[in-house]
Amino acid sequence: MSARPNSDRPLDGVRVIDLTTSYAGPTASMYLADLGATVIKVERPGGGDDARGWGPPFVDGTSAWFATANRNKESVVLDLGQEPGRDALRRLVESADVFMQNMNPSKLQRLGIDAESLLARRPSLVYCAMSGFGLDGPDSHLPGYDLVAQARSGLMSVTGELGRAPQRVSTALSDVVTGMCAAIAISAALVRQARRGTGEIIDVSLLDTDLALMAPRIGAFHAGDPEPAPSGGTDSVLAVYQPFQTADRVIVIAIGNDAMWQRFCAATGLEDLGADPDLRDNSGRRAHRTRITERIGQVLATRKATDWLAVMEAVSVPAAMVQSLSEVIEDPQVVARGALMEVPGSNGTLVTVRSPFRLRTSMDPRNERFPALGADTERVLLELGYTPDEAAELARRGSATAAPSAREATS
Repeated sequence: MSARPNSDRPLDGVRVIDLTTSYAGPTASMYLADLGATVIKVERPGGGDDARGWGPPFVDGTSAWFATANRNKESVVLDLGQEPGRDALRRLVESADVFMQNMNPSKLQRLGIDAESLLARRPSLVYCAMSGFGLDGPDSHLPGYDLVAQARSGLMSVTGELGRAPQRVSTALSDVVTGMCAAIAISAALVRQARRGTGEIIDVSLLDTDLALMAPRIGAFHAGDPEPAPSGGTDSVLAVYQPFQTADRVIVIAIGNDAMWQRFCAATGLEDLGADPDLRDNSGRRAHRTRITERIGQVLATRKATDWLAVMEAVSVPAAMVQSLSEVIEDPQVVARGALMEVPGSNGTLVTVRSPFRLRTSMDPRNERFPALGADTERVLLELGYTPDEAAELARRGSATAAPSAREATS
């Protein structure tokens, strides 16, 4: 196992073999790497991970999307269609604590890297299967992507403008949150592995993730709420909890309890609404949502957004500007938290987003450049016990492929 800088992270010493592609799996393994794990990304010959080709934009041939989910990793290229490549993968797994994949179940069995086969060889292995729809059920064989999961889970059915067609949440929401869920489950399984030496099979899917995101809406509907539909951000269990147009731009107001409602009414000169007994609790405000929001909209349209945000801050009512990305990257809070990290060696043209957690014992984030395709193949093979001649023979046969040069830069 290669040495790591600043080695005081919770997952230091954990070895992860990551066979996943695209975005959910690489996000999960990146978070494990951020926490100190050694992540060996196993890629196919030629193009490697599908996400390496996602673009534009490309910066010096690198997909910006790929860069955002693959920091702090090593890359090994193996041809799993050849027995020597499969043998090298099995050796890798025997050296590992965690194995991650998002392949079709029938292909896994054909290659001999299904959960049962690998746990028979290494009973302590934490095996994480990531898929569109899970390991069982009538549709477990179907391929899945973020868009498909958002559609099938009902998430799209409640997203979009009032009276318009359903819309996808315009980011890789299902993928990123599925990656987070996988990282949580893997970390928990590693605790038990350390205590008892036992392995685990973890089943994480895009559909299950999006169902979890829809839990409050599903629960409310099941309890008798009407079927929800796209409503421009206004349809929520809470009232008032939505965007409003001010004199110059849109802000959001999030009134989460009755005391906030009273403070909001006093601060905006809507004392009559605050005194109205029909509006004193959230149930009443929901019933009279249209009347309330029309009055609020009229008042907020009289002053600029920055004025109203100052008013809301003074009375502790949550509010924010609806910011564009050009504003987000310069947001003082985002900057102060160091949320955006420059990719080493990119001269500022590529950034990644820091993991959404901070650990007091390792405040300096791990930020190594994503690996070039096959950058670590030769070294890892030698660590596994292959002789230089054997490694060269694997390369000659195309069973393993090394990059022409080492990793371009490190943190």
